[in-house]
Amino acid sequence: QVQLVESGGGLVQAGGSLRLSCVASGRTFRRYAMGWFRQAPGKEREFVAAINWSDSSTGYADSVKGRFTISRDNAKNTAYLQMNSLKPEDTAVYYCAARYNSRWGPHRYEYDYWGQGTQVTVSS
Repeated sequence: QVQLVESGGGLVQAGGSLRLSCVASGRTFRRYAMGWFRQAPGKEREFVAAINWSDSSTGYADSVKGRFTISRDNAKNTAYLQMNSLKPEDTAVYYCAARYNSRWGPHRYEYDYWGQGTQVTVSS
């Protein structure tokens, strides 16, 4: 089992920045691909970004490319999502997810474990 705990959400003005953190406990963190998804009110949960465990290659949704950066620190069992140039449409609950011993993927069903989410609100 892996437990994921997100933090770092909050209220920010458009154009501002936030950094989300996801701390993992349990099995060997470095063997997990890590992903970030988000869900806005009334919408489906959607892929935001992900990072491999093996070569740290990354992937991003088109809507966040150039603004968000995913990274990981295996020594701290932590994944990060740096969010810059935030827009009101980025408002959502952001979820961290882990996928064991596989490359990252953009689909919810590919992930084995999920955190409880952290709220990000961007005001205009």
